Amino acid sequence: MKRFILSAVFACLFVFSAQAQEDAMPDDNYSKWQLRVRAVAVAPEPYFFDAISGFDPEFSTEFAPEVDISYFLSKNIAVELMFTTSTHDVEVEDVVSLGSVSLLPPTLTLQYHARLGNFKPYIGAGLNYTIFYGEEAGDLDAISYENEIGYVLQAGIDYNLSDKWFINLDFKKIFLKTEITPNNDNTSTVEANLDPLIMGFGVGMKF
Repeated sequence: MKRFILSAVFACLFVFSAQAQEDAMPDDNYSKWQLRVRAVAVAPEPYFFDAISGFDPEFSTEFAPEVDISYFLSKNIAVELMFTTSTHDVEVEDVVSLGSVSLLPPTLTLQYHARLGNFKPYIGAGLNYTIFYGEEAGDLDAISYENEIGYVLQAGIDYNLSDKWFINLDFKKIFLKTEITPNNDNTSTVEANLDPLIMGFGVGMKF
């Protein structure tokens, strides 16, 4: 999956380079605001450091609604703010249930958009702040997750259906580290990179 994301990013960079001269031409005919509504799959890809023996949780992939709004600083440069929330089951090798946890990861990215007729590919990078809430402990007495800031890489494409409406395909990779504490025991805290991949498809509106 990581190779796929890198390939998509490099492909977009190639397209942007090929279109750079055309994109530099003056053009005031663009919408400064865009709103998208997507269905997303949120797929954490965790790995652990200094883990307790036998403590190697797996997080389920879940589907969720997502909404974002973009503001174009120019016809090629935009800022996007994304909101979604998802609830994930957590377990250890299908044996021990660690209940579930919900993620609220508001994400802000700076994007570069190319223009290829009705196709508008883009790449972006930015910051994310993930809030963990609604923890269910499963077979444990308690479990907690530390809210953290992460970095984000993004690639996607818009396709115009009309002057106002378009469809969108989007990929975001969030590099997110957190601390997980089982049973309120700080001596058992483990550090984990959850690194969720967020894949979305939806519809957008320019205004």
